[in-house]
Amino acid sequence: MHPFQQLPFAHLPARPRRSHGFFDVPVTALTVTDDHFGTVTTPCRILGSGPPLLLIHGLMTSGYSWRYAVAPLSAHFTLYIPDLVGAGEADMPDVSYAPDHLADWIGAAVDALSIRGCAVIGNSMGGYLSMRLALRQPDAMARLVNLHSPGVPMPRLHALRAALSLPGSEAILRRLIMRSPERWAHRNVHYYDETLKSLEEATEYSRPLKRREGIRAFYRTLKETMNPAEMTSFRSALLAGFPIPLRLIYAAQDPMVPPTVGDQLAALCPDAELTRLSEASHFAHVDATDRFIDTVLPFLRAQPRSSPLHSPTPISR
Repeated sequence: MHPFQQLPFAHLPARPRRSHGFFDVPVTALTVTDDHFGTVTTPCRILGSGPPLLLIHGLMTSGYSWRYAVAPLSAHFTLYIPDLVGAGEADMPDVSYAPDHLADWIGAAVDALSIRGCAVIGNSMGGYLSMRLALRQPDAMARLVNLHSPGVPMPRLHALRAALSLPGSEAILRRLIMRSPERWAHRNVHYYDETLKSLEEATEYSRPLKRREGIRAFYRTLKETMNPAEMTSFRSALLAGFPIPLRLIYAAQDPMVPPTVGDQLAALCPDAELTRLSEASHFAHVDATDRFIDTVLPFLRAQPRSSPLHSPTPISR
């Protein structure tokens, strides 16, 4: 198959062709309380030994996206893998899902787990939110790996914002998804090697989209967190410097977020390390797992700095 060539949904195997032990990882019900979302319960998988490492998934995925990275990373770290509020099997409050609210929720989750100052890997939106959290609370994490996140305004985001601002856009999105949530999940996740997909994955990612509150949270996250105006203010905040060690990892090809976003973030964060992975996707931890692990381990195991580079930088709106 050619890179990123999707299998027809009807041809998906029931189980992934690469085995994983994600469902065997011990899971606990984590309670996170903050001023905006209130008290939220979310599943959090915890495994391994060594320093704490928090794994933050992206939009329309869940902790399941880390399934192939669990074994190699847990050999070096104690992993904490929650579902974000409004995603996966987490609670989905009927409130705003603006990016600073979600970033602060990750900070509250860090405190609920008693791992403030941990290392973090964030994929896609999870990387973007983690960068925003670091700007707001530099002591929340010691260092950050951002795996192919958005973060700068792009024409497609302006188009998305315009579409989601139309009257009735939430109802239209709900109808599109509810035709077949599994097919929606299949269509909107893209791998360099699409033979890694399965009905198991489509089931995991579509589960919250079968609930009215799940589609509501997804819609608000798309509209509010992916708002290009929020990314413009984020980009401006980065001009003051990024407060913690940062590793940026972007695939050479990606139909979801152009790899040039990584170049722009690297220019805004000149102390960051940028790695470009070939034959990988937005989800390199799935389809280029070994090379992803080889890239992040030296960075994650480096000696911590004694103090943040600078004080918190507020993001203006």
